[in-house]
This record gives sequence, structure tokens and C-alpha cells, in this order.
Amino acid sequence: MIREIVLDTETTGLSPHDGDRLVEIGCVELINHIPTGKNFHVYINPQRSMPEEAFRVHGLSEEFLSDKPLFADVAEDFRGFIGDATLVIHNAPFDMGFLNAELERAGKPRLGNEVIDTVMVARKKHPGARVSLDALCKHYGIDNSRRTLHGALLDSEILAEVYLELIGGKQVSLALVAEIETGPASAGMQRVAAPQRPQRLPSRLSAAEAAAHSAFLGKMGSDAIWVQYLETETPA
Repeated sequence: MIREIVLDTETTGLSPHDGDRLVEIGCVELINHIPTGKNFHVYINPQRSMPEEAFRVHGLSEEFLSDKPLFADVAEDFRGFIGDATLVIHNAPFDMGFLNAELERAGKPRLGNEVIDTVMVARKKHPGARVSLDALCKHYGIDNSRRTLHGALLDSEILAEVYLELIGGKQVSLALVAEIETGPASAGMQRVAAPQRPQRLPSRLSAAEAAAHSAFLGKMGSDAIWVQYLETETPA
């Protein structure tokens, strides 16, 4: 089983080293690249003012966040949700920098999870193209019309769709089906052969069509693979 957490954050600015803080965390759980419906979402009181530039990005005001929990109060719930799963993040150094800064401030260990940066994945798959989340949504035809402002949970849900496309799109779902059919979960399942007709259906070829087909195969030589499938019955 592959467990991944698609993660996004919103902040008061661009650098935790300059006093900027987390204000929102959103996470979406994937099992074998399929969303499970389990999410983690929290707003956080940054204990500081909200710069106008940041407010224009996510719309989270100082007043709105004033009664929200501190990061230290939700840190264990957050870590409990992500566990040891691989984290899928768009521009991962930014989010990981803020998360680890908040953890250190709360006196807790830094994150040691494996991280997949979808910006790097997108740049490798689409060299020279724009790789913002909006640009990738446009490229893959993913509806992001709800994204009038940045929001950590909404952006995580959208990123989960983008990530699926980046790693193979529909082919991933097909691979999952094969895994389910052959994996441990199927060990207790009994396969039942489909019932067969007691008598074969008569051929729908006319005698002339069958003769023409046989003549064509005869030109291919006796070693041709299609000769093995030559109908030997007399057409009805």
C-alpha cells in the first residue's frame, strides 16, 4: 500500500526567518494514488499582524485568525495525520521551511518524511513550460474555477488531481485495478469462470467469404500465426 499526503499551507509572508508564520494547513490523503476522502485542515493564529500582500492572496484576516488555535496546539494532530507518509507538495521547500520552523518553535522534531515536489516533477515532464498550479490545471483540463483565493485544503485537493496527471493520469488507475486483483486483498476471493455456451454460435461468414479468407491466408505461408485461427467449420 502506498500512502501519500498532498499538503499545502498559507502563511503571513515569504520567509519564516523574517518572522512570517503559518496560518493554514490543508492535507489530502491518497492510498495507491487515489483520494480516500480523509483530510486534515486547520486555521492557525499566527500571533502577529497580517500583511496586506498576504491577505490579498488568501483572504485570511488577523481578526478571523485571532480565535484560532496556536500551531503548538495542533502540532501533534498534524503529525498524527501525516504519520510517515510521503508528502506531495507544490514548491516543497517553501511549505517544508515553514512547517519545520513552526515545529522547532514549538519544541518538536523536524519532519523526516520523504517529499515529492510537484514543481520539480512538472519541470522534468514539461521542460520550459509554466508549472504554476493554475498553469498545470489549464494544461490538464482540471477545473480550478473555485480557486478565487488561495486556500490550503482546496489547493491540496486540486494538487492531488494535478499530481495524478503528472505521474501517469488514467494509467495509474488501471495499474491500481491490476494491483487489487493480484494483491493480498484478493487472497480470500474465489474466482468463478464465466459460464460458456453449450454450443458455439454458427459462423456469420458466407461460404464465399470464408473461401476468400482461406485463400488470403494461404498466401501467407503455413508458418503465419493467423493460420492457427483459421476457421475449419463450414459456414452456416
